[in-house]
Amino acid sequence: MRITTIGLAIALAFGMSAPVMAQSASKAPAVKAGKGEKVCRHTHPSGEKRVWVCKKEEPCCAWDLINYVKCGSTFTKCL
Repeated sequence: MRITTIGLAIALAFGMSAPVMAQSASKAPAVKAGKGEKVCRHTHPSGEKRVWVCKKEEPCCAWDLINYVKCGSTFTKCL
């Protein structure tokens, strides 16, 4: 019984540390906006998160149907 308890404790310890390591290793670099820019963020219904940079005067455009994002135009907006 003692060996089973130790084995279970080791399995739990390694099982809990693996996802934490995976999260820190897969973290994407932060997107930063420069002067005259803004950071746009959108989460698609599938759960995919997108982050991109546009000029301050341009709208942030996202189309969930085709899973696409881009910076719009000051004249035509997101068309």
